[in-house]
Amino acid sequence: MDLGLSGKTAVVAGSTKGIGRATAAALAREGMRVVVSGREQTVADGVAREISEQTGAQVRSVAADVSTAAGAAGLVDEASRAFGGVDVLVTNAGGPKPGGFDELTDEDFLAGFHLNFLSTVRMIRAALPHMRKQRWGRIINLQSSCIKEPVPLVTLSNAIRPGVPGLAKDLADHLGPDQITVNTVLSGPVMTDRLRATTAARAAKAGISEEEQWKRYLALLPLGRFGKPHDVAAMIVFLASEQAGWITGTVIQVDGGRIRSAV
Repeated sequence: MDLGLSGKTAVVAGSTKGIGRATAAALAREGMRVVVSGREQTVADGVAREISEQTGAQVRSVAADVSTAAGAAGLVDEASRAFGGVDVLVTNAGGPKPGGFDELTDEDFLAGFHLNFLSTVRMIRAALPHMRKQRWGRIINLQSSCIKEPVPLVTLSNAIRPGVPGLAKDLADHLGPDQITVNTVLSGPVMTDRLRATTAARAAKAGISEEEQWKRYLALLPLGRFGKPHDVAAMIVFLASEQAGWITGTVIQVDGGRIRSAV
């Protein structure tokens, strides 16, 4: 299937590891020019170089802390300077501070809001002039399945992330006339450093071994395995494509069947 992405430009936030990195690599394999980003320039440089060598694509690295206004806008601005615009924006940021409600301060909630909600607002705001000018664009927000079902010991994610699909629903209507689609992908339990850390914390809280906690978690997945970053990246690539031109305002979970709800 021709996804119609060759020659277009993608900005993938938080793409030096995990799902973000897998997404950047997958888009590069489709012939896109890709901007990868992370907080450390040397790390971003290394990832960009590796993806470029593997795919032959043009890949630019940007150091950006998207939890700040300057970092979020600067990431998109750098893509414009490097490649002349932005066609696809994948909003993504690391998870906020883990912990239950009683362990969190007002400052923690504010930091989480900046990291996981305002970063999305700011990156989209910076990308829209480019997309509106060409009357074409794809915005994909990478979020967590905790939006549909709260996850223990990550109160900040449970409380803050649900605002993103609300924003996306609003924007799908607002940006439809400009032929810009806005969708949200919910990642289930993908084997990343954050999943390992939160699983260890849940084991300690429950007074069981980490091995037992992993077994209990795995039993919740109908497909019988934890996800891999490329499992989620594949959905993001499709939503970025020409083939997904009539899909907007959706919330799509990629979670191995973890969430059982009908909607």
